[in-house]
Amino acid sequence: MTHDHDLVLRPTAAQTAAALAPPSGRTGGDLVVETLRGLGATTVFGLPGQHALALFDAVGRSDLRLVGLRTENNAGFAADAYGRLTGEAVPLLLSTGPGALMSLPALAEAAAASAPVLALSSQVPSPGLGGGRRGHLHELREQSASFRDVVKSVHIARTPSQIPSVVAEAWESALTAPHGPVWVEIPEDVLRAETVIPQVTGMDASPHELAPRPELTALAAHWLSRAARPVIIAGGGVIRSDAAGKLKQLAERLNAPVVTTFGGKGAFPWTHPLSLQSWLEDRHMTDFLEDADVLLVVGSGLGELSSNYHTFFPTGRVVQIEADLGKLESNHPALGIHADARLALQALLETVEPREDADAPARVRAVLDAIAGRLAAQDLTLEQGLLASIRSALPPRSPSFWDMTILSYWAWSAFDAKHPNTMHSAQGAGGLGYAFPAALGAAVAEPGTPVLAVSGDGGAMYSVADLATAKQYELDVTWLIVDDGGYGILREYMTDAFDGRTTATELTRPDFVALAHSFGIPATTTTPSTLREDLSKSLSTPGPSVLVLPTTLKMFAPTHLGQGG
Repeated sequence: MTHDHDLVLRPTAAQTAAALAPPSGRTGGDLVVETLRGLGATTVFGLPGQHALALFDAVGRSDLRLVGLRTENNAGFAADAYGRLTGEAVPLLLSTGPGALMSLPALAEAAAASAPVLALSSQVPSPGLGGGRRGHLHELREQSASFRDVVKSVHIARTPSQIPSVVAEAWESALTAPHGPVWVEIPEDVLRAETVIPQVTGMDASPHELAPRPELTALAAHWLSRAARPVIIAGGGVIRSDAAGKLKQLAERLNAPVVTTFGGKGAFPWTHPLSLQSWLEDRHMTDFLEDADVLLVVGSGLGELSSNYHTFFPTGRVVQIEADLGKLESNHPALGIHADARLALQALLETVEPREDADAPARVRAVLDAIAGRLAAQDLTLEQGLLASIRSALPPRSPSFWDMTILSYWAWSAFDAKHPNTMHSAQGAGGLGYAFPAALGAAVAEPGTPVLAVSGDGGAMYSVADLATAKQYELDVTWLIVDDGGYGILREYMTDAFDGRTTATELTRPDFVALAHSFGIPATTTTPSTLREDLSKSLSTPGPSVLVLPTTLKMFAPTHLGQGG
């Protein structure tokens, strides 16, 4: 006798096959999109090109948000900023040859700043690979070779079935400490080809944790606990690993003064009694750091800008925590701890002994007073006033992005970032044109939050095309352009170095206010005395805006050349 509960209706072979069969018309481009969605991507940056059209078609049929900029380099800067603010891997979609190569400066900046950008480029059709010269449009002998020494890793898919694994492998690489840009390359015919592969599901690309070796943190904790004059240098690695809170706990437990590098702005509270702020380009600070008997360097390689142009020579023990293995002891002998900053600081907090030092705040104040005295003798009221106006107008948690211009060089040392991960510049690789497109990426990452970009007129000319992007997406970015009629910082460098002669530093430039108006963007000319009010108004008004400040600024005297001390 058969009971109802004994009846099991199993699908026929034909029904099973029909259920597993992918929807018709799916391509390699769809495999890319499905993989990205499975990994958690919601937003992509880029602009289309002939070989990448199948990928863009797939994006257009998906729920991914595509933010299209006007040049690949600017799209890369926008993706970089989105990655810095969110900590997420950010797809940057590129086309073959010229389009791909246009992204190189942005990827170099992302590499220097440890921004997790996933650059995904098309390639010539498969028959054109392998170094042969078939004459394809955009053909390069070996496209990936142009990127291999810039990005963190290179990943190439040659068939549709390779796409999900290759993209996931790249995603994991981008998010494993140290974060960084990665390169993915897929031929045009693979992106276009219809596929029988089922829809991509169940993707997992969890980044590897980079934990410190316990014997190293134990020794470091022993040194720090017994130090007479410990000092901490906090770099960008503290920001990237979201370790500012642990840094503050450790500094307070050790009563150790903290100076942040230019990439580490905001990693330690600016007005804290133990804060040395960011005055690394000053001999008073260099002397103070050299006098430390134990120097803890967290998330910095102590490169050119973090060592007062390599004039800093520690005299005590150095402990260096760094996720980038190549930076360990690259400039100074140290107890090198290859680890993510957050995990290493946590290990130190678990083992270090509290240290009393009632004199530490006074020693910090003495250094900052000495620096202030040096600056006071140089007639720098204009420059200091501009920074004060910007800081007053900018909401405390609003991100700011700074190009390679004199006011930015000032900000590296003298601007209070208020909070971690709110001040960013192109000082990693040092290319022009970063600030405005990066600010656009930040506005996409944090909608409803006003964002500030600061450029000189020379750097602004790299980015003017993306005024159209700002208007198209109505992004809340205020762009402050300091117009001094040329490459101001290079003019100053050449004047000092070549007996007052300058070459190619003076520029013909547009009427930036009229140019912004032509894009339908509000713009006005401001002055040092009205900047605070004008900037506050622009930042509080939704959508893009431009402020032009015609003025010529100067730098404080350098101390690494034996001047200005």
